[in-house]
Amino acid sequence: MPEAAVPVGPAPERVVVGFVRSLRGAGIEVPVGSTVAFGEALAALDVSRRADAYWAGRATLLRRPEDVAVYDRVFAACFDGTERVRLAVPDVVTVRLALDDGEGDDTDAAADDGEAADGPTISVRWSAAEVLRTRDFAAYSTEEFAEAKRMMADLRLAGALRSSRRRTRARRGRPDVRRTVRRALRGGGEPVRRSFVGPSTRPRRVVLLCDVSGSMEPYARALVRFLHAAVVGRTQVEAFALGTRLTRITRELSSRDPDAALAAAAQRVVDWSGGTRLGDGLREFNDRWGVRGMARGAVVVILSDGWDRGDPDVMAEQMARLRRVAFRVVWVNPLKATPEYAPLARGMAAALPYVDEFVEGHSLAALEDLVEVIAR
Repeated sequence: MPEAAVPVGPAPERVVVGFVRSLRGAGIEVPVGSTVAFGEALAALDVSRRADAYWAGRATLLRRPEDVAVYDRVFAACFDGTERVRLAVPDVVTVRLALDDGEGDDTDAAADDGEAADGPTISVRWSAAEVLRTRDFAAYSTEEFAEAKRMMADLRLAGALRSSRRRTRARRGRPDVRRTVRRALRGGGEPVRRSFVGPSTRPRRVVLLCDVSGSMEPYARALVRFLHAAVVGRTQVEAFALGTRLTRITRELSSRDPDAALAAAAQRVVDWSGGTRLGDGLREFNDRWGVRGMARGAVVVILSDGWDRGDPDVMAEQMARLRRVAFRVVWVNPLKATPEYAPLARGMAAALPYVDEFVEGHSLAALEDLVEVIAR
């Protein structure tokens, strides 16, 4: 290739960018890394020499031999101005978009349309389940709440693990004399293989206390359904209803039928949609069950908006007692999802210093996050 001076008027950076744009417009795929390498090569060479610029671009910008002819034309147009680059205009392909809600056949919908599509057809499916995951429980209709109850059946509550006194088989650890001797007897009395045992774990107990007062009416039905899914999904789960009094509803929620379980719980809780005395309810829980052993080492979950008619000092005192015996205290507040929410209610403000996790509880997605928080 004959030597010639390259007319580089603008800055070298603009020359590089313009040349790469021309190559991409001509159909050559040029990654960003190749563009950077081309700029570094031009900085190390003499840009005014046409051969240096040509081979620097060809060595860094091209990845396929079949692109050499297009590269020569673009280089001549950009650096010599002797040829005109022809940019290939792609053919316009009409794509048909068919919406399918899962109830009908998208082929039938395509046939009913007056215009026939020559191009490909893309079917887009939608589902109301994803919308229900993030919608506030207070905005649910009757049909949406029935669908949400079916979706809650898939939730699996797993408490955090704790060390157990029971031993389990292990590859190394404490020798398991009994199993080693049994194996030796089956092999003629020679202990060819030794057995070991190591520490095991067991899930912690989960205690759920759900506020069913009047202020929690838009969320109480959904949260009690969550309590039912937790009780029937695993063992070591206790459920309580909090209002003007404390009611244990674990037995009522143990039925596999969600409708029967919720009806039994509603019949058991006589103060449903009534007032709120969270401090007195927590004191009864601590005196009768919590401090005596139910809450010791357990994950205690309180589902409430924090509105309390009682004395905030009582609330703070009982939360402190609960925090001393529980492994972790989680407070689920459906109002926390509101952007302007602040924990200014007397009960919520008194309880918050003793809470390990303060999370939302207004939607299915929030309850799924709560399951992960409990499992930590």
